[in-house]
Amino acid sequence: MENPMLHYWWVLALIVVIVLYKFVLRFLFGMVIVPEDKIGLVTKKFVLFGKNKELPDGRIIATLGEAGFQGRTLAPGIYFWMWFWQFDVTMELFTVIPEGKIGLVLAKDGSEIPTGNILGKNVDSDNFQDAVKFLENGGQRGRQTSYITSGSYRINTMLFQVSVTDMIRIQESMVGIVTTLDGLPIEAGQIAGKLVEGHNNFQDFDKFILNGGNRGLQPQVILAGSYNLNPWAIQLEETPMTEIPIGFVGVVISYIGHDGPDLTGDDFKHGNIVEKGSKGVWLQPLGPGKYPINKYTMKVELVPTTNLVLNWAAARSEAHNLDKNLSTITVRSKDGFPFNLDVAQIIHVPTTEAPKVIARFGNMVNLVSQVLEPTIGNYFRNSAQDSDVIAFLSTRKERQESAREHIRKVLDEYNVNAVDTLIGDIVPPESLMKTLTDRKIAEEQRVTYDTQKQAQEQRQGMEKETAIADMQKDIVKAQQSVEIAEKTASATVKKSEGDAAGVKLAVGAEAEATKMRAHAEAEATKARAVAESEAIKLRASAEAEQISLTGTADAGKILAVGKSTAEAYQLAVKALGGENFTRYKITEELSKGNIKLIPDVLIGANGGNGSAIEGMLGLKLMEMMNPGKKEDLKELRADPVAKV
Repeated sequence: MENPMLHYWWVLALIVVIVLYKFVLRFLFGMVIVPEDKIGLVTKKFVLFGKNKELPDGRIIATLGEAGFQGRTLAPGIYFWMWFWQFDVTMELFTVIPEGKIGLVLAKDGSEIPTGNILGKNVDSDNFQDAVKFLENGGQRGRQTSYITSGSYRINTMLFQVSVTDMIRIQESMVGIVTTLDGLPIEAGQIAGKLVEGHNNFQDFDKFILNGGNRGLQPQVILAGSYNLNPWAIQLEETPMTEIPIGFVGVVISYIGHDGPDLTGDDFKHGNIVEKGSKGVWLQPLGPGKYPINKYTMKVELVPTTNLVLNWAAARSEAHNLDKNLSTITVRSKDGFPFNLDVAQIIHVPTTEAPKVIARFGNMVNLVSQVLEPTIGNYFRNSAQDSDVIAFLSTRKERQESAREHIRKVLDEYNVNAVDTLIGDIVPPESLMKTLTDRKIAEEQRVTYDTQKQAQEQRQGMEKETAIADMQKDIVKAQQSVEIAEKTASATVKKSEGDAAGVKLAVGAEAEATKMRAHAEAEATKARAVAESEAIKLRASAEAEQISLTGTADAGKILAVGKSTAEAYQLAVKALGGENFTRYKITEELSKGNIKLIPDVLIGANGGNGSAIEGMLGLKLMEMMNPGKKEDLKELRADPVAKV
């Protein structure tokens, strides 16, 4: 019986062929299928026919069909006659370079790199995708100057090793300083290579080499942006741009370039000032702004063009910090006293003179330390030795003006304008300062006392005038009283004159006496009124003067009364006669008093002719007998004739 399984063998064979078709086709036809995302790397095991059977010495990649690693690769597709016993085909993914990256290429085969170079030159090889062309065109083994940018490449990894690295990015307000690792040696006497154009910011390093670029520090810098730079060829240092603020200029000192002619002439012997691009101090300074300066090939010295204040004071320093090392000046006077002195110096450096200042001193700090500090310090020390401390203080303004003129002349020789010199605090010795302070306090106290005295005098005058004004009412009243008294006295006198005319013969003497008394009283009243008014006035000035004037008024009053009495007596004597007037007055006095006309006791001598002694003894006896009569006896002793 026929086995039924034999009818299905061909089905099994078909399944095997379908599953293992690649191997079957490879075995039968030498067919190789390369997928679309890969390339085929071919290794030839042996050569059956032909003269190129072995690779030349030093080579690892075959370009003419020699046995070994083949330069040609298999692109995606179908290939025949690649028998598995002769060819080994390895599938390799495409080389992919992402965005923002570059691929650095290392060639494992090729010509020798010339001595002195470290990178292989660029040759036409379709971005290293054609290994055969690379080798045939003289590609050199080792690190390559060229690189591949972002994308997918069919790279024969048996010849090329690709390393992925980042692109170079330089930030805003930054600058890239370049140092190349390959090229010609730098010329003698230079610190950087010569300026080379046409290499697209070092991105085409082969063009840099072809144009004679030097290895080492480069004068050209790279500005902000993204660059495809080969780190095997270039080292990059990112540094801030040089900023020149407003109010400053930047004097450029170049360390590279040719030796240009000096532009300052024969009068300036403190360094070369050259044109832009030459080695030395450039004649034209840079204005305010930002500049891509290579800090290793050029130096920019900032020079302030506004007025610059420098303080010789221990506790004060300006924002520019040029005076941070300056301190208060200590000087010694002619009389041997040391004292401290603060000074401020204002200077100005013109823009056109800034290169000369830098060529002479190197920077502004040296200008301050080498010129301003010794000039100003020594001037004030010398000036102080010609004067004592008190005179120095009192002539501060004159010394400041003299210092300004002296320092201006000195700084003119250094291409710097001296705007002003100002003397600040002057601190004399403490002992001397105390003496001056005590003296000033005493002077001020004297002025204060004088002022107080004047104020008191003015107050006294004001009070006097106030008192006089207050007494004006009393003065007016007194004046009116005087006038009334005068009118009354005048009326009394006229009345007395009328009465006297009627009884002229009978009572002439009495009328005349009455008239005189009235006149005397009127005068006395007037005198009293005047005295009282004067007393009121003088009481406001001084109590002593009031008392004096009051006494004077009283004396005048007594004098006036006595004078009036005397004139009345004279008129009575003239009218009555001397003897009759005497008798009249005796009678008048006796009538006014209580005098006994006949004495109680009559003391006398024998026959009425007793002596005075006897009379006195009698009076004493009466006093002893009657003490109550003592006062009468005293009066009788005083004027025995009048009492008789």
